[in-house]
Amino acid sequence: MNNRHYNIYFHTHTVSGIVISVVLFVIFFAGSFSFFRDEIINWERSESTALTKEIQLNYDSALKKLDKEHVLHGRNLTISKPSTEKRVAIYLEGTKDTLAPAKQKEGNFFYFDTENFKSFTYEESYSLGEFLYRLHFLAQIPYPVGYYLSGFVALFFLFAIITGVLLHWKKIVSNFYVFRPKEKLKTLWTDAHTALGMLGLPFQFVYAVTGAFFMIKLLIVAPSVMALYQGDQNKLYKELEYTEPDYDFKNKPLTADFSINKLVEKTKSNWKDFEITRVLIQNYGDANMHVLVEGELLHKKKFTGIGKVVYRVSDGKEVAKKDPITQNKYLDAVKNVLYRVHFGDYGGYALKIVSFVLGIITCFVIISGVMIWLVARQKANMPEKKRRFNRRVVRIYLAICLSMYPVTALAFIGAKLFYPLSQSNLYTLYFVSWLLLTIFFIVKRKDAFTNKYSLISGSILGFLVPVINGIVTGKWFWSSFINNQFQIFFIDVFWIVLASITLYVAFSLQPKTVKAS
Repeated sequence: MNNRHYNIYFHTHTVSGIVISVVLFVIFFAGSFSFFRDEIINWERSESTALTKEIQLNYDSALKKLDKEHVLHGRNLTISKPSTEKRVAIYLEGTKDTLAPAKQKEGNFFYFDTENFKSFTYEESYSLGEFLYRLHFLAQIPYPVGYYLSGFVALFFLFAIITGVLLHWKKIVSNFYVFRPKEKLKTLWTDAHTALGMLGLPFQFVYAVTGAFFMIKLLIVAPSVMALYQGDQNKLYKELEYTEPDYDFKNKPLTADFSINKLVEKTKSNWKDFEITRVLIQNYGDANMHVLVEGELLHKKKFTGIGKVVYRVSDGKEVAKKDPITQNKYLDAVKNVLYRVHFGDYGGYALKIVSFVLGIITCFVIISGVMIWLVARQKANMPEKKRRFNRRVVRIYLAICLSMYPVTALAFIGAKLFYPLSQSNLYTLYFVSWLLLTIFFIVKRKDAFTNKYSLISGSILGFLVPVINGIVTGKWFWSSFINNQFQIFFIDVFWIVLASITLYVAFSLQPKTVKAS
């Protein structure tokens, strides 16, 4: 590689990395915890449920309850299961009956407990698991700013990965095995950055690509919508199979008896190891009522196997069917594989734990990259004013990033002590404590102090998470294990292990001073 190309790749890698560093750290740190979103949700609610994506609901009894509360006649309603928990998501469209009262023409979205049939609004069902999941794509920033910001950060991260690989291509194997902790500071950070960067390269590449796709795909497809579909977005969604056929409302009462439970069981019997994940009912109680039952094969049988059956309720006949084994097209693979790979929900706890570790490693790669940038700019020939400015920038960066660990542990404690913690109170607890701790570390003006005591305080609070859970609920981790409440047990043990590791690291750190060269 000639010097010109090397300099181009080097500066592109450095600039793209520095510009996105803080936001990228937040995305990966929150995203690492998001692999355990379902476990966090159930731990917070002191609930444990079957480890399956399938909706476990008595549909007939649930619909009777919902009909009394909302009057379902003429409505379309969707029942889905966004995560592994006891609650399902229900979206009610307004009734198509033009003579119905105005209240029934309004749509509604809520969560529904599959056991006690209680309804919860989105705010009432908001949890720490949901908060961390949404934080990893900056959803707390008003839409669409947060979404697009996280998408473009992922895109710049992709540039940083590609240019980093090009920079180290010739020595990519030899540098992977090099680590010299006793050398000068820049060498230490460079070795750590290179080795860990190469270790997590496939993981980082996948998440850069899929993250950019999910967050800015609307901008990507916008030119296609205008050019190929004359601005008709609905036509595009129909061809991509994101929308279902719409059946006309006849405004005549349905005379035949029906059972959604039987339709669901009939669908499941078509294919072995098939789990129902969504039920869509159109024109409830109308003569032209249709029911779509959708699901997927277990991942161990087929990585992406989406199947569905549409029934006409008046005579019980199948009007459409998609076989998950033989009828999944290239389009299905493209849409579903990206989701499967990004969420890492197809390999059980082993994959989740590995993904968490690789996510935290990526956080360290980001930090080490910034430290390389700082050390390289502390040379004696650089004006003191610029050196102070560089140190100040990194000090602020470290304070923001490293304080996330104790703040996240504190949020777990608060979510358990004050359960149910409302969405606004959870925002206050997390963001205010994050701001105060960041200011404290900035004022302290010692990077080594920030690093060490972020780990120590996070470890102490992390050890308190299972203790507080045991005191508040009586569900100590050993009793959760005995009672087969694995999700609760997992989060408690997860924090014990994580806090033990970070406490060991904190007391093993030997601070090195940055020397001008």
